[in-house]
Amino acid sequence: MRETHFEAGKWWVSPYNFIPEVRKELNLPRVVEIHDATLRDGEQTPGVVFSIDDKIRIASKMDEIGIDRIEAGMPAVSLQDAEAIKEITKLGLNSRIFTFSRALKADIDMALECGAHGVIIEVPIGYPKLVTQFGWTWEDVFKKSRGVINYAKECGLHAVFFPYDTTRARAEDLTNLCSAVMNESPPDAIGIVDTMGCATPEAIKYMVKWVKGMTGLPIEIHTHNDFGMGVATELAAVTAGAECVHSCGNGLGERTGNAALEELILGLDLLYGYELGYDLGKLPELGDLLSELSNVPIARNKPVLGLGNFIRESGIGIQYVMHDPLVMFGTHPSLTGRSGEVVLGKKSGKASIAYKMEELGLGDLTETQAGEALAQVKTKGIEKRDMLTDDEFRAIVDAVRARNAA
Repeated sequence: MRETHFEAGKWWVSPYNFIPEVRKELNLPRVVEIHDATLRDGEQTPGVVFSIDDKIRIASKMDEIGIDRIEAGMPAVSLQDAEAIKEITKLGLNSRIFTFSRALKADIDMALECGAHGVIIEVPIGYPKLVTQFGWTWEDVFKKSRGVINYAKECGLHAVFFPYDTTRARAEDLTNLCSAVMNESPPDAIGIVDTMGCATPEAIKYMVKWVKGMTGLPIEIHTHNDFGMGVATELAAVTAGAECVHSCGNGLGERTGNAALEELILGLDLLYGYELGYDLGKLPELGDLLSELSNVPIARNKPVLGLGNFIRESGIGIQYVMHDPLVMFGTHPSLTGRSGEVVLGKKSGKASIAYKMEELGLGDLTETQAGEALAQVKTKGIEKRDMLTDDEFRAIVDAVRARNAA
């Protein structure tokens, strides 16, 4: 595990992430895996439908990046979903392929038919779900789960027990369920699922320690982003000992989406020091592919993937954007296959004008001309309520020069 906050030409994050006083408070596992659920939970984004070919392209790109586990879908949903999983398993990817199932032996059989390596076995445990939606008790959940977990393991599948809405479960229900499962049908791992994205990082850390203490099992964390904390809560889970984080590329998923794959990768790697070995330069390729296939655009200011991440409009410090980016950014743009960019608008200064003149090969302006050009750039930016295009700047330069030549 890396113990430094910077690497020349690549990143420079806070050194306080790595000081002993901070690190000693963490219970970081030696290895953390990423289980990506874009092809199942991501497709549950309203209006998103991935074809078989789409899913193959997405899975292949994730494999290129080096994602450990790909949840390729839920075979019980449709024949098309089952066929997509079969085609993905035929690719012979390095990523291990999982399916999502109900607590039904038939779903385990479908996972086997699809050639999956493992299965996520979903059952409800959140109290609102049990009482209102299902009318079950924790005993009902256990009885439905017991034989299915054992069957999956007997069939050679990696069985992850996934009692969802975990963060809204009554303590006694979760305690009783864990105890019963460990006595009669211990899975390979257990998930803590913040289905409604409503737990704080502190609560998640508490639950990871609690469930690990009750079961002794590897903990997997699966969160949603309803309060904008999906990534934060998953990273908090890791600091409490969770060994596997669940994600969706581009933060896709129901409602506000799931913890974003690309943000988790950079957080684990650069902020916590895990040398994961993922190909960070391919993250924008995956992001663009998912945006195209899902028809869900990437916000300009989205962490990691937003087109505005390395754009500078303010004139202060623009000389560093291209020549020494780590003065202005926590990561070098090239780390994730990007480049810095200087743009013009309301916030620009004279240094911005000089930089853009050189970039576009427009020669030099006198001090007076540069002042006039800057004033017009600001006026145009205010009128447009946006950045200027290069053509708009050229037109301003031409007009300034013509006026001064007259």
